[in-house]
Amino acid sequence: MEKSSLRRPRGTRDFLPWDMIKRRFVVETVRSVFELYGYDEIETPAFELLDVLTAKCGPDVKEQIYAFKDKAGRDLGLRFDLTVPLARVVASHPDLPKPFKRYCISRVWRYEEPQSGRFREFWQADADIVGSAKMDADAEVVALAISCLKRLGMKNFRVRLNNRKILESIAASADVEKELWLDVFRAIDKLDKVGQEGVRRELEKLGLSGDQISTIMMQISKCGNVDAVEREVSHALNDRGKEGFNELAEIISNLELYNCSEYVVVDLSLARGLDYYTGPIFEISAETNVNVGSVAGGGRYDNLIELLGGPPTPATGISLGIDRLVEVLGEANMLPTARTLTQAFIAYTSPSLKKEVIAVAEKLRDRGIRVEVDVMGRKLDRQLKYADAKGIPYVVILGPQEVERGVYRVRDMSAREERLVDLQELLELLKGHR
Repeated sequence: MEKSSLRRPRGTRDFLPWDMIKRRFVVETVRSVFELYGYDEIETPAFELLDVLTAKCGPDVKEQIYAFKDKAGRDLGLRFDLTVPLARVVASHPDLPKPFKRYCISRVWRYEEPQSGRFREFWQADADIVGSAKMDADAEVVALAISCLKRLGMKNFRVRLNNRKILESIAASADVEKELWLDVFRAIDKLDKVGQEGVRRELEKLGLSGDQISTIMMQISKCGNVDAVEREVSHALNDRGKEGFNELAEIISNLELYNCSEYVVVDLSLARGLDYYTGPIFEISAETNVNVGSVAGGGRYDNLIELLGGPPTPATGISLGIDRLVEVLGEANMLPTARTLTQAFIAYTSPSLKKEVIAVAEKLRDRGIRVEVDVMGRKLDRQLKYADAKGIPYVVILGPQEVERGVYRVRDMSAREERLVDLQELLELLKGHR
């Protein structure tokens, strides 16, 4: 096989053991917080019927779907997020007790240009509440995400809030035809990527006049305290826009109960590109030297489950980007540095001691200690070199004398020190290196 054929597909990555230790730390931390808030885990297929995926995703995302036909000619696609599959599940199981609080941590795929913090195969961690129309649910998923970031050790981040109802009000105040509203929101969503002039050009392509564009750009520039922002755009608000601000005020009031409101700012430039959002939307950005964009985002999608064939069902949720969190935390040296999870290597001075070595290893494993034994038939010095190269912190050396006396010779691989211990001392030593 030629070496070139061993290349990975563009936008994908391999994760070696030391990479997975870091990623597992992030995933398990997030998982533990989700479960503390009462969310239960589900999983859905990696691919869905294409009609399901494209029901309400918007043209940009539609172009990013990995679509294909199976051997029976059915049109399928790899999931581009974890929300649409959730909506399909709920639509298929209308008898689920409400609220249905689920989380899912898994892979998704999008065909887009790879760059820092953006890949074609990546991991998301989603938490959603299905069945509640109250802003308590939106506040909880935002508080949940903040709790995840704090548990991971992050301090410098900002939560941006907006509401699709406010954006609709802004579009209406600029006399934009209703059928163009979603296109306008998609253009605004590109602000961080293309800047103000880029957004203006996108709006020009939609046929908007200079006055319409100026009205929109002026209003979406407002950012800050919810009351202050509402006052600044009050002249342009219709009843739906006022309803949107009332919802944001209620979310922020709830976040005060979680002691999270200090992280929050209302930002009318936040649009989020997916078409299925119907109300509050939110995005969390880390203030870091790594340019990865947002590390979490989500919003309310009250129509999606009905669109997929279920009964009218309100829903809201948030998604954390595992890959981006790993990058941000890695840049800040906040991830584990271990190269292996193995706590000890059981080495022997003679192959005749294999039975005793395996017996010791099994005894330690029964007590929850992660251990490895030699399977290569190597001499002691080679066993020690292997354990050192792998980064295993301790080597337990067994020779005839240790076996006869019922003791264990333990070498600390970092300090290069050895000592004799009994089983209880060995267990206490190794349990300290979980």
